[in-house]
Amino acid sequence: MAKEIERKFLLDLTKLGSLDSGTLIKQGYITTIDKTVVRARVAGNRAYITLKGKNTGVTRTEFEYEIPLNDAQQIISELCNGPVVEKTRYLIAHSGHTWEVDIFHGDNDGLVVAEIELESEQEKFELPHWITTEVSGDPKYYNSSLLDNPFKNWK
Repeated sequence: MAKEIERKFLLDLTKLGSLDSGTLIKQGYITTIDKTVVRARVAGNRAYITLKGKNTGVTRTEFEYEIPLNDAQQIISELCNGPVVEKTRYLIAHSGHTWEVDIFHGDNDGLVVAEIELESEQEKFELPHWITTEVSGDPKYYNSSLLDNPFKNWK
């Protein structure tokens, strides 16, 4: 079974330095009746359909498949309800891990989050100096939650 083990953090952009070669991501969500997430994502010129199960700690079941770009665009425009989540993702190597830094746009402008995927919940890793606060267990930081309660409403 496919598992995603991910931890999420806030960061201080002023300590990060310059960012380059980010990928613009646009993703929409299909409503489900439980904690399952069905997401269509366009990332640059590639596209994916993803199914995620309920979180247990920082682990959840995840299935992700690359799909044709036109299919993802049609899924987002016709099957996903409400607005989309838009962000630019930057990949940063640090101490043997790749950190994904997401800078959000639109209704979530101002939100910046860093994520790291791990092989196990017990895996050790070094925090970069630009990390500030862990928010892994806070559902308001889930991308799917940003549709109903965007960052602009948090203030």
